[in-house]
Amino acid sequence: MIRENPSLRQQQELNWAALQSFRTLAGRVLEELQKQHGEGEPSSPPAATESGAQAVAGGGSPDSDAIQQAMADLENINAHLFSIEALMERIFDVRVPEPVEQTFREVAGELAPDPLNADRLRLNRLLHQTPDLPDHRGG
Repeated sequence: MIRENPSLRQQQELNWAALQSFRTLAGRVLEELQKQHGEGEPSSPPAATESGAQAVAGGGSPDSDAIQQAMADLENINAHLFSIEALMERIFDVRVPEPVEQTFREVAGELAPDPLNADRLRLNRLLHQTPDLPDHRGG
């Protein structure tokens, strides 16, 4: 991702898009689960460490309790994603001059060099040669 998006602005946009897609998908899955399984009891979700026997003794089937726990977990994930989104909005307030963007691109090239670069391919070939193989020329 660094090689393909080497500027500050591109990284900002990439991370924002990833956050939005994650939040959208998690939210939609939560909505579907709520339609299929009801809202459940958000005030007292089953503990994540309950065994199946304890879950059944608590009144629900192990599968039902697992779904309710997953829904509670998804609600927590969505809450965290909203918080991250609010913090990330501040990132977009940062603007840097072109020389700084150029430094981003240079450092990105060092951190994630193009694997198809001709010099890099030659270097990889040299590094992967095995000079200690026996000479097969009749020696």
